[in-house]
Amino acid sequence: MIDCQLYLISPLDVSGAFPDRLSRALDAGGGRATAFQFRVKGVDQHEAARLAEPLQDICAQRDVAFIVNDDVALAKRLGADGVHLGQGDGDPKEAREELGREAQIGVTCHASRHLAMEAGEAGADYVAFGSFFPSTTKASEHRPEPDLLEWWSRVFEIPCVAIGGITPANCGPLVSAGADFLAVSAAVWSGDEQAAMAAFAQAMERAATD
Repeated sequence: MIDCQLYLISPLDVSGAFPDRLSRALDAGGGRATAFQFRVKGVDQHEAARLAEPLQDICAQRDVAFIVNDDVALAKRLGADGVHLGQGDGDPKEAREELGREAQIGVTCHASRHLAMEAGEAGADYVAFGSFFPSTTKASEHRPEPDLLEWWSRVFEIPCVAIGGITPANCGPLVSAGADFLAVSAAVWSGDEQAAMAAFAQAMERAATD
């Protein structure tokens, strides 16, 4: 069984010193962080590509998958490792046609078993469930329970991602329930990213061995 891993999601502002923060966070994670999602809003594709390129290089140097949020065209332009699609942001089959067989395609499934099964049938490489806890990053009325992760990991081979308000203090039940990845953002970027990553690694290790 592969240990649960961290899936870092960027803050909306990735300018200035953020590349240095990303480097520090990835290096402090003890190898737990294996994916990074580039998520910016309100900028054109040219500016998004300019902001993404140094972050993509940092991820490539550490063998961390670089995933673009919601934008198949930008993912293709960058040669990103994959794309994450929200409900209504595109079809996984069409994304596959654009990005190729090797692309990692993830789909938001909220708290829905049906949406997750549909995503799997459409060729998604992972499904994301949440928000498990109240989130300051993105509002959601969906509030699944950890048993959704337990059911999915027992029945399906496609990895599942838990998202939404996850912190080192509350992540244990999600790890124990079978989440393959914890998607985290505010818990890392709202303070000392190195301390947060170390705390996540310790909490996940405890949950995996309990």
